[in-house]
Amino acid sequence: MSATVGAGRTVLVGPVRYAELCGDGRDLLLDAGFGLVENPTPVPYTQAELPDLVRDAHAVVAGVEIYDEDVLAAASGLKVIARLGVGLDNIDLAACRRRGITVANVPGGNANAVAELALALMLSVLRRIPVMDARIRRGEWDRFTGRELTGKTVGLVGFGATSRELARRLRGFDVRLLVTDPAVDVAATAELGATATSLTDLLAASDVVSLHAPHTPATHHLGGAEFFRAMRTDAVFVNTSRGGLVDEAALHDALRTGEIAGAGLDVWEVEPVAAANPLLRLDNVVATTHGAADTVEAYRTVGLSTARAIVDVFAGRRPRHQRN
Repeated sequence: MSATVGAGRTVLVGPVRYAELCGDGRDLLLDAGFGLVENPTPVPYTQAELPDLVRDAHAVVAGVEIYDEDVLAAASGLKVIARLGVGLDNIDLAACRRRGITVANVPGGNANAVAELALALMLSVLRRIPVMDARIRRGEWDRFTGRELTGKTVGLVGFGATSRELARRLRGFDVRLLVTDPAVDVAATAELGATATSLTDLLAASDVVSLHAPHTPATHHLGGAEFFRAMRTDAVFVNTSRGGLVDEAALHDALRTGEIAGAGLDVWEVEPVAAANPLLRLDNVVATTHGAADTVEAYRTVGLSTARAIVDVFAGRRPRHQRN
């Protein structure tokens, strides 16, 4: 590859541990001649930090930091934002379009990883694995009677790449699979042995409900009080999509009062989640740190894809997964 593609151009890298986790993609950018400004901290850049950081950037590798109108206004030389993942709710696509900034993501790049963690959360809540682990470490020998996933009804809210990968894995548990999606793929539903239904019917029938929807104004707080009241009292709720899909106060009430039996949460309304968050005080909640996509394999895939998107823009090519 010619090192002149990126000569004199700077890439701002938002995700943490980029050199460690995305080595192949990083090498691709360096070999193309780009200069990298990498995040040296263990946390994402804040809104207050981004305007100064992006001022001299020609390209961005974006994590979960927010690129809104105010941030983009400071980035006069920015030509491309390559999202290290699939979600684009943290990027103002309309503002990017007005400013001629290309946006690309990696659809399906971390689908395997997220699907596996969603499955792990289901099993962890049903079998109360974290509770047993914590107590045995305290010298206690309490045995808990959990529930099996095998033979249950699982409802998937949203049926994109991640949800479909999860459906493939669930087939080994002989579950009845329900899906709801405004643009449901009939062929994929049939292939995976799923039944498309309404959200209302899915909530009423499912032993496990797993969210796999994008966070948009229309889906904000989709998981609210009515959502949880519509679920079965012995049902488990899992969210590996976006924290903004769930009204955490309503979820806490549902868990505390027994409207639902448990929850596995990888994403939060405010991240990093505060230790004082009342959901973390409930032993029927299994919590993880927005890490569903964090596997060696997924980072290699998305790291290479985002690097290629940046190279493509400056080489005069349209990125494979351009989104605006």
